Amino acid sequence: MSELITAELVDLDLSAATKDAAARSLAERMVAAHRVTDLDGFLADVAAREAQMPTGLDGGIGIPHCRSEHVNAPTLAFGRSAAGIDFGAADGPADLVFLIAAPAGADDDHLTILSGLARRLMDPEFTAALRAGTDPAAVAALIRGEEPAQEPAAEEKEEGTAPETEAETAEAAGSVPFRIVAVTSCPTGIAHTYMAAESLAAAGRAEGVEVTVETQGSGGFKKLDPAVIAAADAVIWAHDVEVREKTRFRGKPLVDVGVKAGINRPSELIAEARRKAERGEIAAVSEADGGKDSGDGDADRSGADHAHFGVRLRTYLMSGVSYMVPFVAAGGLLIALSFAIGGYEIASAKSVADHFVWGEADSWAALLNQIGSAAFAFLVPVLAGYIAYGMADRPALVPGFVGGSIALTVNAGFLGGLVAGLLAGAVVMAIQRVPVHATLRGIMPVLVIPLIASAVVGFLMFIVVGKPIASLQNALTDWLNGLSGSNAVILGVVLGLMMCFDMGGPLNKVAYAFAVGGLADPTDGSLKVMAAVMAAGMVPPLAMALATTVRKKLFTKTERENGRAAWVLGASFITEGAIPFAAADPLRVIPSVMAGGAVTGALSMAFGATLRAPHGGVFVVPLIGEPFLYLLAIAAGTLVATALVVLLKGARRAAPDPAGEAGATGSDDSRVPVAA
Repeated sequence: MSELITAELVDLDLSAATKDAAARSLAERMVAAHRVTDLDGFLADVAAREAQMPTGLDGGIGIPHCRSEHVNAPTLAFGRSAAGIDFGAADGPADLVFLIAAPAGADDDHLTILSGLARRLMDPEFTAALRAGTDPAAVAALIRGEEPAQEPAAEEKEEGTAPETEAETAEAAGSVPFRIVAVTSCPTGIAHTYMAAESLAAAGRAEGVEVTVETQGSGGFKKLDPAVIAAADAVIWAHDVEVREKTRFRGKPLVDVGVKAGINRPSELIAEARRKAERGEIAAVSEADGGKDSGDGDADRSGADHAHFGVRLRTYLMSGVSYMVPFVAAGGLLIALSFAIGGYEIASAKSVADHFVWGEADSWAALLNQIGSAAFAFLVPVLAGYIAYGMADRPALVPGFVGGSIALTVNAGFLGGLVAGLLAGAVVMAIQRVPVHATLRGIMPVLVIPLIASAVVGFLMFIVVGKPIASLQNALTDWLNGLSGSNAVILGVVLGLMMCFDMGGPLNKVAYAFAVGGLADPTDGSLKVMAAVMAAGMVPPLAMALATTVRKKLFTKTERENGRAAWVLGASFITEGAIPFAAADPLRVIPSVMAGGAVTGALSMAFGATLRAPHGGVFVVPLIGEPFLYLLAIAAGTLVATALVVLLKGARRAAPDPAGEAGATGSDDSRVPVAA
């Protein structure tokens, strides 16, 4: 640990009041130590990890962490807060904050050391020593594991004394303890994975249960001995990403939960595993190696999958959309650029494979258009393929892609791709539940499942559902093309509200997916929707940037710095640039930016602005239909949102403050607005 943390990376008087401010304060120390190369880029990666799942743990611990290309050496910074900082833990704010920064290609040795720290955080003596430390160098040494070795306590048992735990009692009596095998994993694989493992193991020792844990984290993946699995009485999965090679655990009682449940309530999980074993409940585990489960935080995923069907369905759809968006972005921008060079008629140009003149601008425009069109041809198959992949992993890719391609063939479009992906995933999941002989298991994922599922999905798409979906797609297209007047304005308001409500969250992604789906087969109506969505998505960061400029005293120094960055983020259509402001003061910021987004979306639709590019912000304005009116719509929404947030924050600042902060000014860096 000698290179991971030094005294300069320890702050024993962390004054930040929010998790974003705390991360920034500790990250600034990393920048000063030349461990982080881009402060804002690194903080964006930290925020993205935090958005996946809060990093607060019971016991007053916050562990924001991420992998980032802006980190040049594995680094750990520690801060201790007297007031406490809310990191989303159920038992309240955290006073011990560890910011863990790992390079995108961090080596296993360093990550193993970091995982060791995560395990030590489960030790009350270790956290007590951190709270009592007064010297940054000594605290850094403690975290590095350099504290002096302690003599055995006088009261420790001596040879021949009575056993201290139930496990020892069982062993002394010659009985076999209850045995559990567990798997822990989290999205980053640095902290929660190993903390859950240590928590489960410690609870097992205390309760006389033999718990053996396999950590599927960044520090390595070492499989459990098959003999250990075979001897186990029950299985616990505490995970937020897929469990690898899950069929090893077939035929055992299973408790399936999020990774934080493994940290926060291990004794409950062990008790539940015992109950299931006593009742003889055997879990149905997918045949396919690596089959995915949908992470849902601490919620128990054991039992029927339909208990969280809405959450799972959203996860499946977002999986497909996330893989589709790069094709949309690359293809859409290439096509938009071709129109800027050669005009809209360039779409009907001859193939550049047969006719290309190096010195002609139209030839280059045609080349860009045809490359972009080739990328666009993958949109629906990729959408369908990765929806199916999200449901049933690799065996579902082939039927998903086949179904998506058939959706294009029968003119079912974007909606057809959605249905094809869901059908492919469902068919593969059904096949995986069919018991097969051991000799066939090896060829099931690569031959049998893709073959049968592709045939079934193809039949359903060609013969059963393809044409009805095509009719529905045509009806939706006609509706969008026919939108005018109040109907168009209402749709613009709804899209604007969705884009600004959670700023990169599920509602934002649904609105964006609806817009980019229309670009797969662009019409005048779908191009208007794309324009309204991008315009509304630019409002939140632009509004916060303007508010921090015109009324500086309402914001802290950190927020004013974020405001300067928000100008660029907003102009680039990165709605997440407003998240730090919304996190600090959600009841004032979110309604304000939603109002601004609704105004912008409504005006964009009313003005008839169109957009063929799925991203780019102000940098693709030359490619926008009615560009002047489009910018006017963005400006109007930004002014509305700015006025509202200034008004609401000003009213709060003028009101009597029982905490004595009414007279504080923006120059007081320790005063960060907190959520009402």
